Amino acid sequence: MIKILFICHGNICRSPMAEFVMKDLVQKAGLSDQFVIASAATSTEEIGNPVHRGTREKLRSVGISTAGKTARQMERADYPLYDLFIGMDNWNISNMRRILAGDPEGKVHKLLGFAGRDSEVADPWYTGDFDRTYEDVLEGCQGLLRYLTDPDSGIVLKKAKKGNLGR
Repeated sequence: MIKILFICHGNICRSPMAEFVMKDLVQKAGLSDQFVIASAATSTEEIGNPVHRGTREKLRSVGISTAGKTARQMERADYPLYDLFIGMDNWNISNMRRILAGDPEGKVHKLLGFAGRDSEVADPWYTGDFDRTYEDVLEGCQGLLRYLTDPDSGIVLKKAKKGNLGR
């Protein structure tokens, strides 16, 4: 079992978009039983709030539901519970490492790094462009899934095969 926590600032736009896009990709690949996928915030600003209307509408337009999701903040106690912590931008990564008191196991990554890009996922909170955010998230999640399922390059998959993941 591979456990992934997607992270953004408020957990109402980018990270829930990544959570539900990844769940959709994994389901379509017939791998749902091998993953636990969730999302959280680095801030407390939106705790308890539903997914942003723009994210809900964009995902609904591609047949993905976000029903029941509300924002939560990540905690230090999440570190042993997840195998990967995937941030949307450099500020998220910095805040994640602060909240987690470091990253001794190398679990923290930026989403678009899995797409071979040293870029940040566009933040629709500021741009209003949920289509662009979706394109970034989809590209990153597709790259992450390829990484996790490629036996030649999927370091995480190799660990999972040895039984080191899925605590």
